[in-house]
Amino acid sequence: MNKKQQDEKPYKDYYLIYSRKSTDDTENQKNSLAYQVSEGIKFAKREHLKIAPLDIIGFCTAGMIKERHTGFKEDDTFNLNDDGTFSYKIERPKFFRLVKDLKNGYFKGAIFLCWDRASRNKNDDSILRKLIKQGVDIRFVQTQYDSKSSAGELHMDVDGMFAQHYSRVISEKVCNQNKKLREEGICTYRAPVGYINTGDSKNKPIDPEKGPMVKELFKKYLDGTWSLAELAIWANKQGLTASPAKRRRTPEEMLSDEELVLEKISRPVTFNGVARILSNRFYLGEMRNKDNPNGWSKSNSHEALISEEDFDKVQEILKKKKVSIHYIEKINYPYRGMLRCDICDRVYTPYTKKGIDYYGARCTKECANTRRSINAKQIEDKVGEVISNLSFTDNELKEIDALVKNDLKGLEEKRQKELNQIERRKRKIREDLAYLRENKLPLLRSAVYTPEGFLTEETKLNDELQNICKEENASDVAIHEVVKDIVFLSELLKDAYLYYSFAKPEEKKLIIQKIFSELTLSGDTLKYKCINGFKMLERPIFTQCGR
Repeated sequence: MNKKQQDEKPYKDYYLIYSRKSTDDTENQKNSLAYQVSEGIKFAKREHLKIAPLDIIGFCTAGMIKERHTGFKEDDTFNLNDDGTFSYKIERPKFFRLVKDLKNGYFKGAIFLCWDRASRNKNDDSILRKLIKQGVDIRFVQTQYDSKSSAGELHMDVDGMFAQHYSRVISEKVCNQNKKLREEGICTYRAPVGYINTGDSKNKPIDPEKGPMVKELFKKYLDGTWSLAELAIWANKQGLTASPAKRRRTPEEMLSDEELVLEKISRPVTFNGVARILSNRFYLGEMRNKDNPNGWSKSNSHEALISEEDFDKVQEILKKKKVSIHYIEKINYPYRGMLRCDICDRVYTPYTKKGIDYYGARCTKECANTRRSINAKQIEDKVGEVISNLSFTDNELKEIDALVKNDLKGLEEKRQKELNQIERRKRKIREDLAYLRENKLPLLRSAVYTPEGFLTEETKLNDELQNICKEENASDVAIHEVVKDIVFLSELLKDAYLYYSFAKPEEKKLIIQKIFSELTLSGDTLKYKCINGFKMLERPIFTQCGR
């Protein structure tokens, strides 16, 4: 639909038919796309419902939506928003667009074969229910729900629960079957290069063509004169390729209505591919087994290609050659580890490109931050601007001075009242201590206190007295002295800004760490939090004093 059609909503009295081929039960012909579409058309004719004569590439054809995607798996991550809402990602792209168009009123409703073709998880269930409550006409071919009665709500609850339970049962059965096969020593996953995947988990024979090549890789590396890169070049010349595997569907292919048959691709062996081959215990006749402490167990599905002695020698060579790169002179990046994305909290990492320093963040897919990379000079300018803004202007200093003069009397009276209360509490505790010490023997003889109880009570009173003295010392600083110190700190920050402008990278880092506890970036907006000593400068001090 173009913009004009969206505004006019020409299909607001029409329906769409949604069909989904589940990856949980691909062999079930009852749930095939053709069956679902035909049943949806029959239902529409029977109920006199108009199907939208609409073709949208990647969405629908003649009002028919065909999606090949599981309805059970859902995204576990979600975002909490400041307005009290939360959001999560809908995994099915066509279902997401259908929900969006139904909510916006572009169509009157949608037709599904049954509940489990619409959803098999609780989050998508909730979306369907909310659409129904908002007046969207959701129809099901095989059943009818009375959404206005408790019985109808219960009916939806039961169907939704069983739709989810069916997928859970299948998943549990597959996991249990795989666990049973692993206990029997049967390999349940695809064999690496050097073996043939016959389709039978119990039989993964050695590839007569590629098997000897893999053995030769181990032999050459044991010689000690071949590097991994040289072995990768040799392997490609010999025609050694990784085991054929289907590639992932592209986003365009996921939206296609056509039944796609993806061919298996044999990719060339790379530097990292050689390293994986040389460290893979599969070639010892073992298989991965998460139920074992070391993650591997003896396999009855395939034979060893390499002896354990040769494999261990290869691992020793790999271990010796695995060295870390250490820079003689470490480059100083002042914002390393300090700057983060304000939305997804991913850290900005420094890197250099064409002699220019940048900071980049690998934000999550859902992150709305448009500034994934920023020039280091731009960060420096923004931080410098923040430091300069932390200092009070001349007008703000005049307002603070006037406020202190006007409110000083009231603040001092309040402070004096607090000091009087502290003095009364001190006097009471001292009297209690004096009574205890003067009447120690009578109190012990009359069993009012045990010796231990007497010491506990005396210690308690002494501790209370010390805490009150600390409060008194903290309150003994005059208000005008506090304001004076804050203003002095503000003046120091003016000098800090000048020093920051001409400082070396390591000096800039020290200044930033002394002032800020956090720096976050979103788009062109830099946010910050000061450490405790500078927090009062995050906003004008006179707004706090007036409270």
